[in-house]
Amino acid sequence: MAELRALIFDVDGTLADTEGQGHLPAFNQAFAEAGLGWYWSAELYRELLAVAGGKERMLHYIRHHLPPERRPPDAEALVTRLHAAKNRIYEQALQSGRIALRSGVARLLEEARRGGVLLAIATTSVRSNVVALLRSTLGPEAESWFAVMATADEVQEKKPSPRVYEYVLEHLSCPPEGCLVLEDSENGLRAARAAALETLICVNAFTRNGDYSEALLVVDRLGEPEQPARLLGGRRRDCFDTARPWVDLVLLRCLLS
Repeated sequence: MAELRALIFDVDGTLADTEGQGHLPAFNQAFAEAGLGWYWSAELYRELLAVAGGKERMLHYIRHHLPPERRPPDAEALVTRLHAAKNRIYEQALQSGRIALRSGVARLLEEARRGGVLLAIATTSVRSNVVALLRSTLGPEAESWFAVMATADEVQEKKPSPRVYEYVLEHLSCPPEGCLVLEDSENGLRAARAAALETLICVNAFTRNGDYSEALLVVDRLGEPEQPARLLGGRRRDCFDTARPWVDLVLLRCLLS
């Protein structure tokens, strides 16, 4: 039986609905400010999310969704400028309080801290975006709750590469069997499993149709007593207690048993 020693959280789509409430509107506003005439619908963005990383996503869009005559000749330089503008707009959204944590996230973080479970972050987002989210939703000290924060500033390889999770394991000094990952996407699951980490998937509107057959558990939210989670699948679905349908430390320890 493995002892739960650490929880490793993805950020975008897992801690908060940053994609729908933050990143997608910020991309579109950056495009509008640049006078490009580009617009990403929710349907298109769902497809583009298969490409990890904001710059990579824009380059993919240019190369695969724009006709040749509309592709900018200086695509990489343009994308660098657009990404900086998009991050500025996104941080403004965070500071205004428009982006909230997903159901059950704050509760689970507090439970883990009280229970002596280490916390870590593994994301392809830049560190400044992660810190801005933590401070705007959990307070100015929230960054210190996490023993390790692996972001795009520390690891350049994007998921599904396992490198960001390998980085966390190296710096946590914790064996994989004592860790549990919380993710929201196929790329995240593939990255975690490639690092020999068990994973709970908490889907969102953009990721609910993925293949999560390798996940321990798949739910639609972490949930609260007044806002229960819904079980969607997973290898350890037997652990999900319909009498207490939310994700807590009792459930997470059961998943690793």
